[in-house]
Amino acid sequence: MSNPILLTRVEAGVATLTLNRPDAHNTLSIALLTALERALATVAADSAVRVVVLAANGRTFCAGHDVKEMRALDGREALTALFALCSRVMTGIVRLPQPVIAKVQGAAAAAGCQLVASCDLAYAATSARFATPGINLGLFCSTPAVALARSVGRKAALEMLLSGEPVDAAAAEARGLINRAVAPERLDAEVAAMAALIASKSPHALALGKAAFHRQIDMDLDDAYACAGEAMVANMLTADAAEGFDAFLTKRTPVWKGR
Repeated sequence: MSNPILLTRVEAGVATLTLNRPDAHNTLSIALLTALERALATVAADSAVRVVVLAANGRTFCAGHDVKEMRALDGREALTALFALCSRVMTGIVRLPQPVIAKVQGAAAAAGCQLVASCDLAYAATSARFATPGINLGLFCSTPAVALARSVGRKAALEMLLSGEPVDAAAAEARGLINRAVAPERLDAEVAAMAALIASKSPHALALGKAAFHRQIDMDLDDAYACAGEAMVANMLTADAAEGFDAFLTKRTPVWKGR
């Protein structure tokens, strides 16, 4: 495609997926969701990728679903397929072996806010805004609510969902939706530094740890510790853990084996 709706770049262990529908506020059309799903599957199978950055071109990070396209869908079956596709993309981010960082340069609304909440880490420009405004159209943002509530908690999520009002980057940071709000001119450097730091770690430990974190987060305390303990044992028996311990004891830089 001469002007692809999703740009992909892999460099120094970092895969950057860039939403590229700036004239449409990077809305999640069926085509863009399909491209994202395919890109995530490709990244998951690429052992050279240590971390993923989800970015966007233009003034808006993502304004959610393509409202015109969604309104034109005819009947339950088509709508069910759309939301199933979107859910697969969001859960694909969570289940991806590599950590995913959202780089939010502009507004993130509805399913765009869901994208941010689904990522493992998120950094935003201080000018960014976050909202779940579906209620203003008579459509409660029920699927964005799944990721949002898991990031900011029930009351903070419901305030956004029930009111439809946006929150600024400082409020998003305070609520835990993003890790940090930084000056717009610092956003690229902030995300690049964190991506490079994560990319320097053992890819096998990253994958094991991310999976265990998401498994245990909704368990009760005893089950969570049992799950985490199993993960620690499995991790300790890997070649990377042996290399990491030996490197620490001999005061040298580890050379990860990826297993």
